[in-house]
Amino acid sequence: MSAPRTTGSAPTFRAFESTSRLQSREQTIEERYGIPENFLEIEVRNPQTHGFGRKMYTDYEVICRTNIPAFKLKQSSVRRRYSDFEWFRDVLERESTRVNIPPLPGKVFTNRFSDEVVEQRREGLERFLQIVAGHPLLQTGSKVLAAFIQDPNFNKESYNY
Repeated sequence: MSAPRTTGSAPTFRAFESTSRLQSREQTIEERYGIPENFLEIEVRNPQTHGFGRKMYTDYEVICRTNIPAFKLKQSSVRRRYSDFEWFRDVLERESTRVNIPPLPGKVFTNRFSDEVVEQRREGLERFLQIVAGHPLLQTGSKVLAAFIQDPNFNKESYNY
């Protein structure tokens, strides 16, 4: 900030005098309300628990809406289990040594199918995917990111990791 000028009474500041010379223009309706240049929305929702006894598991619907070229589909919906997310995170860590991959929500051993636990896990998985899918280096460098998020026929056995 500039030093204050004194004119006999209170000091005045000149820090923002030059901003009045900037040209401003109104945004168009398209700029204000149109689709952003690049957008990515990832949502994890609709948990469903399957099986009985020791064979129970919960899977989650992963919804993706985007116009980023790294993703083949503008809109997609797939279902993934927590074990799929664990595999995916491991692959990302091996693929991307320059990117710090965020943690998954922790393993739960008691009441893991209670509504509260399932909801906490859903929120954690959503945060994880939003961070990972939004990372520019992973968007362009990962061989599994787009498939994991968008391909309903995704199969971890088809990837050699």
